[in-house]
Amino acid sequence: METKLLDVRLPEGGSPEELEAARTRVQASIAEASEILKRGGLVAFPTETVYGLGGDALNPDAARKIYAAKGRPSDNPLIVHIADERQLDVLTDKVSDTAKKLMKAFWPGPLTMIFDKLPGVPDGTTGGLQTVAVRMPDDPVTLALIRESGLCIAGPSANLSGGPSPTSWTHVYQDLDGRIDGILQSGESRVGIESTVLDLTGEVPMVLRPGWITPEQIAEITGGKVEMDPALFVNRQRDEAAGDPAPKAPGMKYKHYAPKGEMIILQGEQEAVRREAERIYKEKIAEGKKVEKLLFSDENLAEAAHTLFAELRRCDEENVEFIVASAVEASDSVGFAIMNRMLKSAGYHVVRV
Repeated sequence: METKLLDVRLPEGGSPEELEAARTRVQASIAEASEILKRGGLVAFPTETVYGLGGDALNPDAARKIYAAKGRPSDNPLIVHIADERQLDVLTDKVSDTAKKLMKAFWPGPLTMIFDKLPGVPDGTTGGLQTVAVRMPDDPVTLALIRESGLCIAGPSANLSGGPSPTSWTHVYQDLDGRIDGILQSGESRVGIESTVLDLTGEVPMVLRPGWITPEQIAEITGGKVEMDPALFVNRQRDEAAGDPAPKAPGMKYKHYAPKGEMIILQGEQEAVRREAERIYKEKIAEGKKVEKLLFSDENLAEAAHTLFAELRRCDEENVEFIVASAVEASDSVGFAIMNRMLKSAGYHVVRV
């Protein structure tokens, strides 16, 4: 399969004629991507969180193609992306007042909400569950693609399953060239970690996957209690062979976001972490390994979120065999979301110093 690269980047400057030519190119790329999706094909698209791998959410064959392209377990649900709240009408008939308040506050944006699904939503899209995860991305290119196609677009992260999520079109190309029909070439993802996933099917909203939208922000809008899935606090390797239940949100399985090399996380006072990281670095170098240090700052969690996956991918590209990383402050809700990804990346290998 040939993977088409469809350029949707606009220049920062240029003459009026050059800008008009660029806008025409972007429109043509979006139209071509739309046709691919309507034919049941797959197109990777940019979002503010990470790049997504898109297919028609109501087409069971498209869902199967997504799982095959990623090498993803078919019980791992796909998030459905929409550009207009009216598209919810084909996905669910149970949109609560709470959900409406959250949409007004956070859509478009990095919040995914889980609803009871209508029968027309294929089980392939929902991982066999009777619920559907939906969000409205905050990216003008992808919103234009959804509108142009007239489809609800299922879109997990556009990478091979288990590895670090892609935050640039080049990351997608490295993983999925020859596996999908097209890639929209846009800029880097602003946020860098996937959306918050909030289950609204119970009496109390529950965060299943932490992200940039925090429980505190959600509670401020709803005026009520927000719970956290207890599984988020299990910092150990789970035995998938023992029969974990089907995940209700993406990223709930153990093996996720992992680089190719071994990774450990150092947790403790900042200066002590830096000293221990340097000691381990020198020790592993002496053993003949290729080593990298990823030392993040609690003072700039936005930068840590933005760069985490890109740094893990850089380590893979450079054949790094051992990664020593510093923990971030998990008492902060954004820090907790970053640590959620880091812990899975490292297989929950944490050393306290």
